Amino acid sequence: MPDRKIHFVSLGCVKNRVDTEVMLGVAGQGGWSITNEPDEAEVIVVNTCGFIGEAKKESIDTIFELAEYKRVGACTKLVVAGCLSQRYSADLAVQMPEVDHFIGSSDMLKLGQILAGDAARMLVGNPADWVIRASDPRVVTASHASAWLKIAEGCDRACAFCVIPQIRGKQRSRSADDVVAEAQRLVDGGAVELNLVSQDTVAWGRDRPREGDKRDRLADLVRRVADVRGVRWVRLFYLYPETLDDALVDLLATHPRVVPYVDMPLQHASDAMLKRMRRGHGVDRQKRVVDRLRAAVPRLTFRTAFIVGHPGETQADFDELCAFVEWARFEHAVVFRYSDEETCAAHALDAKVPPLVAANRARRVLGIQRRIAREKNRALVGQELDVLVEGPSDEHELVMKGRHPGQAPDIDGSVYLSEGEASPGQIRKVRVVQASDWDLVGELLDDNAPAESTVARRVSLKVIGSPRETRWQ
Repeated sequence: MPDRKIHFVSLGCVKNRVDTEVMLGVAGQGGWSITNEPDEAEVIVVNTCGFIGEAKKESIDTIFELAEYKRVGACTKLVVAGCLSQRYSADLAVQMPEVDHFIGSSDMLKLGQILAGDAARMLVGNPADWVIRASDPRVVTASHASAWLKIAEGCDRACAFCVIPQIRGKQRSRSADDVVAEAQRLVDGGAVELNLVSQDTVAWGRDRPREGDKRDRLADLVRRVADVRGVRWVRLFYLYPETLDDALVDLLATHPRVVPYVDMPLQHASDAMLKRMRRGHGVDRQKRVVDRLRAAVPRLTFRTAFIVGHPGETQADFDELCAFVEWARFEHAVVFRYSDEETCAAHALDAKVPPLVAANRARRVLGIQRRIAREKNRALVGQELDVLVEGPSDEHELVMKGRHPGQAPDIDGSVYLSEGEASPGQIRKVRVVQASDWDLVGELLDDNAPAESTVARRVSLKVIGSPRETRWQ
């Protein structure tokens, strides 16, 4: 039988990437060969994002772009998967005759039916029907030294600006045993860093049945994952700003393999806006959480996200947000402009903010954050840090790059390595010698490079990379 090739495009968040990796596994089980060249592929799969307007536009543009390969390439089947399919399946079926099959946000395993040639065009199911399991096939993309570990699906919160519960369903936590089993599988495949992620990570286990008076706790899960043999770093994403379990804070502060890194989208810092956003708390709680974590966790890296331009946001509300960012001095922060999605609760609110005003506000917050990030990076010059080596940089194959504990994969900048030899997957001791707004240059200090290593040349941030205006989740 001739080699059958399939091409994947994954859009949106890292949770989407995990879903794409499951579909890669399904294709591999079916004997399909993965190709990076869409013109060679018999089947093309686009895993879409349907969260906000810009993401929807990117998804639609990508679908139409790849549909051209049915005319000029080898493609005979175009498959559209994920959140856009889940949210707009009926409309897309009419407006996109080029698409041969639609599958939703929880239908990753149905790709097998499509590849076997025995599937209906519309395979969008109930989003509550599936959550990833350790037994599901999966092919980890990007760096095999780092992997995303999805611990739950869906969300039970009712934030006014968000449509995720409509797309992904209610919270569905995986069992701790299943998460640990996948963690072990990922480590056996070469991962040394595991990034725990879900839509509402701090709520993990609350939807699961109790055993007597005992309820699953996130801290217990994190400890079990961190104790998997071979794990070096465990990192937490998407915590909600509520009262954090003392045990979880203690793990962040003291466990040698739990990175002192917190990703906690706060969204705003005005009581009036937090109420309109239906966040369930005020700015005082947010300040207490920030203060508590700063006091308890040495060398904490705090990453957050904000939304500007939400209906009802006044200049006074925005000024409160700016003052909060100045006060909190986050290591990393991203800013979204509000997207007026037709099915979110905020769509019905009055006092809409003009798009130009929202854009100007986003630029102002990003300017404040950029200055803070620059100051914090420059304070690292001269310090010695552990760095996970990822491999050659995007700028030059002979320049190696990695990340220190305060840099998450893909979103927080890099450390470019100078003066030494390194191999992907190592965690090496590095002295920081240069800093920019986002990236660092560091000299390799130890000499434990293996035989198959790459020489790290002397590099300068003046020529490596360019400042990024925004960092999207």
